[in-house]
Order: sequence, then C-alpha cells, then structure tokens
Amino acid sequence: MAHSPKITIIGAGGFVFPFRLIGDLLSFPALHGATLSLMDLDAGRLDRVATATRELVAHHGLPTVVEQTTDRREALRDADFVIITFQVGGVESYRHDVEIPRRYGVDQPVGDTVGPGGVFRFLRSVPAYQAIAADALEVCPDAQFINYANPMAMATAYLNALGLRTVGLCHSVQGTTWMLARTLGVPYDEVSFRCAGINHQAWIVDFRRGTEDLYPRLRELMKERHQPARAASGLLSDDGDHSDVALMASNYEGGNEQVRTSLMNHFGYFETESSHHASEYVPYFRKDAATIKEYIPERWDYFEICAAHDEQGDVDEQLERLKADLSPSVEYGASIVNAVVTGVPTVVYGNVPNAGRVITNLPDDACVEVACLVDANGVQPTSFGDLPPQLAAINRTNTNVQTLAVRAALAGDVEHVHHAVALDPLTSAHCTLEQIREMTDELLAAHAALLPAALTGQLTEQLTEAR
Repeated sequence: MAHSPKITIIGAGGFVFPFRLIGDLLSFPALHGATLSLMDLDAGRLDRVATATRELVAHHGLPTVVEQTTDRREALRDADFVIITFQVGGVESYRHDVEIPRRYGVDQPVGDTVGPGGVFRFLRSVPAYQAIAADALEVCPDAQFINYANPMAMATAYLNALGLRTVGLCHSVQGTTWMLARTLGVPYDEVSFRCAGINHQAWIVDFRRGTEDLYPRLRELMKERHQPARAASGLLSDDGDHSDVALMASNYEGGNEQVRTSLMNHFGYFETESSHHASEYVPYFRKDAATIKEYIPERWDYFEICAAHDEQGDVDEQLERLKADLSPSVEYGASIVNAVVTGVPTVVYGNVPNAGRVITNLPDDACVEVACLVDANGVQPTSFGDLPPQLAAINRTNTNVQTLAVRAALAGDVEHVHHAVALDPLTSAHCTLEQIREMTDELLAAHAALLPAALTGQLTEQLTEAR
C-alpha cells in the first residue's frame, strides 16, 4: 500500500475493546502514520475514547492522526480498513434477549451467538449494517471490513452478502489454544495446531508439539481435572474482555471446563469457546438447574457483567497499561492491517463465507472459521476440506439457525425468524413449537423499534389479521 492507511472504527465509543484495538494498531511501526477515524453515534462516549487515544499517541510521540466524528459517511470516506465494533440497543435491548427466553426455560448465560439472543442481537443490527453498506459502496468500495460484532457468523455473512469484503474476528481460537498449552505445561511458541468449524464452535482437530501428538495427554488431564459437579477454586475473575489471555485459569475459561471436556470425551475433539458459552449451543447441559449446576458450578453471566461496567474506569486503566507497554494483544485485527499494508504475510483465524466450500462438509451459505493467509492481496481463506463428520453434524445444528436468520434479513421474511429460533438446539430442548412462536413474537414486539422495517411491517399485518 503506497499511502498511509485510513483506518475507520465504527462503534469506537464502546467500553474497553475499541481502545484496546487502537493500542494494537499503534503497536505496529508501519501503522504509526495512519489516520484513525473514530466514529460513534454517542458523542460523549466517543470523546472519552478519542481523548484517551490522543493522549496515548502524544505519550509515545507518534505521528498518528486521530479524527473523531458522529458522521458515519465521513468516517467511511476513502477508508482503507473499516472495523466494526458496535452493538445496537445497548444493555436495555440485551436485557430482552436474556430475560424473555428465560421465562420460557431457555437460560442463556451470554446469548449473543445463536438461540433467541443471538438471532435478535443480529436482527436489530441489520438496519445499521444496511446503512453502512449503502455509504461504503459509494465512498470506500475497496475497503477491507473487519467485523468484531456478535453474533459473529450472522453479522459477517450478512455484511458479505451486502457486498462488503468482510472477515469476522474473534479471540476464541487464541484463547483456547493458549489455555490448552498452559494446561499441558507446554510453551505456546512450541505448539502447532489445526482448527476449523464455525465461530464459538470451531474444533482443535490437531494439537502437537513438534511430532508429538498432544491429544492423548490432553484427554487424560482434562478428564482428571474437569468432572461434573467438581468446582475449581482460586480462579481469576474475568470481566468480559478476553483480549489479554490470562496466565492462569479464570472463572470464564480454563477453570470449570466440564462442558468442553464432556464434548471432547464424546465427540473426540476440543472446541474453541468457554464451557459457559458452549453449553448454550447444544441441548445437553442446560436442561434444568441441577444439570446446569453439575456441569457449570460457577455461573458466568455476561449480561450482569455488561450492566455493571464502569466505562470511564475501564478506559483509564487501559490507557495507563498502554502507556507503559504498547504491545499487541492476542487479537488479529491489527495484524491483518499490518500485513496488508506491509505485504509481510501472517496467518489468522477468520470467519469467512463458505462459498466454494472452504469446509467441504458444511453448507455453502454458512459462515465458517478457518486459517486465513493475509498479505498485500488481502485475507485469503485456506481450504480445509472435510471436518470429522460428527463435528460437522454439530456445526450444522448451529448453521441452521444462522443461515435462516440471515435469510430473514435478506428477504425481509418474519417467518424465517420463527424458523431460526425454532431450530436452535437449546430452545427446542425446552419448548414446544407453540411456545417458541409465542416467545419469538414477544421478542419481536420488544425489539420492534430497532428491527428492519420489512420485518416489523409483516408483524403488524399478522397482529391485525389475528384480531
């Protein structure tokens, strides 16, 4: 790239994560001359992050240009990279995602990936994605989009369907492989692995140290440490920001891993999202309070964490850390930007469309998580081939939900919203089809002000006909 890049962050006023990402970008010398265009609809929250960014730039004596704006179109104009970090609706919308399903017996400790919570987090973001795409296709049509917003698979698939060249990024592959290396006492830089699947449900299909297959010892250790009804003690408390991998087991990851250990024992391989999250995507572990307690003895509730966040304190703490040590986190976003700008290749795990069957036994319209080569040519997914058939089968139970939700948004078909929620494994384990329709209607009504007009129009028609 011949010129200094313009890097736009949409949702830059969010707590913790956008500023941590800014620190990552500034840790690469090739990006010191970049223009950072920080955009958020909330001017107050944006100003807090922009002010901290300017202070960080000044502290390290960098030539970085920092812009702030509430004008999305201006932020996007001539951008080389656009990073999406926002969620629509905030804590109040999130409350509906978790509290309404809970009344129907569907308890989601996170509720941002599949299930009722994931579907509606995606749908209320659709109008914002449509507006971003309309502007971007005019003012920065060649930009590389990097999506950090959940639900990762639905959002990334939809942005690509709108014509934006988008890769979705998460830290679950990095976090899980760090945790497994730590569990085995193997230095991380001596580990090699292969991983593929879908976001939050990818599979470590190979885990080695040189020529040594580490899986036999991993299976033995995890089975010994993580048995149902056994709670670990002395765990670090995780506050929801997993960008920095903990050096020891936390109450989020590595401490209570009965769910992932059980999945590995029965299906052969370890998956890439914490046991709290993983328990939401399958029907086995959240059947009733006693079963939940048996497999997840210490609850980690992301809604409660979000509702309690001290946003100013979070930014201040991050600023002091980055002043002292401007080194990158485990996030892939900045390394993608650096690789495209410099042409120096890197490999990341990204979420990309499965068009052409990157994973050959998952559907074409799925969004999959695989290793991607990144260089001056951009993000290039590597072909994985077939997953072990039992793993692909589990993934398909989740891609069913994701692809139907995306189709609901693309076609403006409210019935596909009902179909998506009805096919969620956890929801269908607890509710009848009639109960699921009632719950989905309640969620549609609660989120009506933020949903795409096509969906709310159909909902109004259906209610009128019912009367």
